[in-house]
Amino acid sequence: MRVIFLKDVKGKGKKGEVKNVADGYAQNFLLKQGLASEATNSAMSSLQAQKKKEEKLAEEELQQAKALKEKIENLTVELSAKSGEGGRLFGSITSKQIAEELQKKHGIKLDKRKIELEDAIRSLGVTKVPVKLHTEVTAIMNVHVKETH
Repeated sequence: MRVIFLKDVKGKGKKGEVKNVADGYAQNFLLKQGLASEATNSAMSSLQAQKKKEEKLAEEELQQAKALKEKIENLTVELSAKSGEGGRLFGSITSKQIAEELQKKHGIKLDKRKIELEDAIRSLGVTKVPVKLHTEVTAIMNVHVKETH
């Protein structure tokens, strides 16, 4: 029997896949548990429509990420902190502080986990910080740390 998997089934198939399985397995387990539905013509056409919709949404997300990348790369986030001799900071600048400043000054809401700061910033000056906006899009943001007086 040909079925369309509605959920991932370990060892059998992933969500959205169409596979042939034993009739008994399909009727007694997959269909009863709501893990799959029979692959009729109408079910197949709705699956195709769903896949097209998902592809379109993924494409829109990618375009939005690319637009946001351009916006982020053209701005500089400025933060100020107390520093000691040689431009070393007392404390450090974290990705959370960068995300908050980006929201406050530029109106761009970004999850701090997307800011890929290897280690907290501990010195004055401009630091280039990678920001992962999408699986395929990474922007480089300038973070300028100034001394407070």
